[in-house]
Amino acid sequence: MNKDKIEGVTQQGVGAIKDAAGKVLGNDKLRAEGLADKVLGSAKEAIGDLKDAGDHKKV
Repeated sequence: MNKDKIEGVTQQGVGAIKDAAGKVLGNDKLRAEGLADKVLGSAKEAIGDLKDAGDHKKV
């Protein structure tokens, strides 16, 4: 587990909360922000996975 992976998972969680709040409140902008956060969080998590895989190859 590295910093990128932790940040990615956290950002996905924040995005899910924004998306849900946007749905409940009928706020399309908040939903869009939430969806964007989830996508960016997934990308950060994937970068973290790649870094972890690279670290394992060094051993």
